[in-house]
Amino acid sequence: MKVINVPSSPLLYSSNVYLLLGDWKRIEDINTLIDVGSDPNIVQALNKLDTGIGKKRVEQVILTHCHSDHTAALPAFIEAFHPTVCAFSPFVEGIDRILKNGDRLRIGERMAEIIHTPGHSSDSISIYIEDEEILFVGDAPVIIRTANGGYEEDYLNALKELNLRKVRRIYFGHGEPLLHDAQDALLDSLKNVRKSRHSPKTGHKALSV
Repeated sequence: MKVINVPSSPLLYSSNVYLLLGDWKRIEDINTLIDVGSDPNIVQALNKLDTGIGKKRVEQVILTHCHSDHTAALPAFIEAFHPTVCAFSPFVEGIDRILKNGDRLRIGERMAEIIHTPGHSSDSISIYIEDEEILFVGDAPVIIRTANGGYEEDYLNALKELNLRKVRRIYFGHGEPLLHDAQDALLDSLKNVRKSRHSPKTGHKALSV
């Protein structure tokens, strides 16, 4: 599987936009975008990429959550590519499929699992591709380096779920991916969240709307 981080304008506050392609770009592979960001000019960048002969450049869009820096450019992508748009939240105009925790769908030449991860917003999801051992988390705070603060039980349960998967690489909604020791980082995060929930100190809640 090929993972391409499509660059957006540095003048705009935008999320990472990941294009996922099958290694051989076969007709049956599903060219997929994870998030669309806020820069509609990414459409032009996508039109310059080799995404396979006889295929739609973007066949599917998966939104990790509905915040505008991840979704604002969606109308431009719909107009250009007419993809199937998937999201956990029904409150984004243009959604074709409402995702549920545990759903499976094809991305590139692989099958992916949808994991509800309400650590940043109530509609946040992570996307796990078992055959590649990679995880896309949007803005869900899966790297927790201290035991400070309080965290909702739903968030703790989501971290437990992520730790049941074998993960080599983590791709975030902003910034660079974690390409080394991802499994250890997830386990450390789970330990810190557990410690924070047993601490008498109070802090921010991980769950927001």
